[in-house]
Amino acid sequence: MRVLGTMSGTSLDGVDAAVLETDGEAVLGFGPSAYRAYSEAERAVLRAALGAWPGEARAEAAARLVEAAHAELLTRFEAVDLVGFHGQTLAHEPGGRGTHQAGSGDRLAAALGLPVAWDFRSADVAAGGQGAPLAPFYHHALARWMGAGGPLVFLNIGGVANVTWVDPADPAPETACIAFDCGPGNAPMDDLAASVLGQPRDEGGALALSGRANAGRLADFGADPFFALAPPKSLDRAAPAPDVAGMAAPDALATLAAAVAEGVARAFAHFPAPPERVLVCGGGRHNRAVMNKLAARLSCPVAPVEEAGLDGDMIEAQAFAFLAARVARGLPLSAPRTTGVPAPTGGGRISRPAA
Repeated sequence: MRVLGTMSGTSLDGVDAAVLETDGEAVLGFGPSAYRAYSEAERAVLRAALGAWPGEARAEAAARLVEAAHAELLTRFEAVDLVGFHGQTLAHEPGGRGTHQAGSGDRLAAALGLPVAWDFRSADVAAGGQGAPLAPFYHHALARWMGAGGPLVFLNIGGVANVTWVDPADPAPETACIAFDCGPGNAPMDDLAASVLGQPRDEGGALALSGRANAGRLADFGADPFFALAPPKSLDRAAPAPDVAGMAAPDALATLAAAVAEGVARAFAHFPAPPERVLVCGGGRHNRAVMNKLAARLSCPVAPVEEAGLDGDMIEAQAFAFLAARVARGLPLSAPRTTGVPAPTGGGRISRPAA
């Protein structure tokens, strides 16, 4: 299938879209991709809706915005068999109220005139899983596409950071992967840049590079009980983060960058074997301060996924294309070692445009 996947992540920066040729089991080819940024006014609507559940007016406003932004971007693509639509996560409480991604696949299918696979997380959460992360099966397919030898880790640094440890020698993704959210990503740094600098981010980590991380605040952060929890485990945008109140902006940003690396380093205790390398995707790989901290803190080589011939900005959009193909084929999307669900679990639903 030629599937168009989308992602609108917790960093609230915009919508990624990418075409993947796949049968839901292997990567068969990569197609075009595109990005549509949210305006500051749109980000304000989304920020105001964080924590909202279906039925709330602010959630409906966010859903309509997300659908319109996706429709605007996705109409640029041609010759697509299926769309994988993640929506915008507003609330995530596994074991509590569930999970809520704003945006209706029904309305998007009608707008595009294409079948849309969506609602990827609900079945996993309903079955007792964390509902996240969902990219690991795609990471497994990528590791095999790359011809990787030993174990490796995909590190995605979006609003939060998550890791997938993959054994490419195992052909079954249900047993080859261990995955979990491991700590903060870009969100605390972006929030600080917005509030202190009036900018959406510390571009390239430039200001963080001029600061000094606060060892005491990092030690307090590292004592958070989240890090000792055995996976699977997941976070929403309010992940643990160091207290940087009262610090100069460069030092605060340096401390938050170091916290990303600290969370990743602590994840290594939960891997079955040391990885040969860590491949970094997501917006965080553009932050030189974060990448420097990772290289200094981890015990194996760290590199952006581009070194493996991949597009690090589009991995998650491609992942939801891959998962959409699995929804269409009735294949599992998650497993006990990725989300903690009791058994390999499918999910998602497909909305089709009216004839």
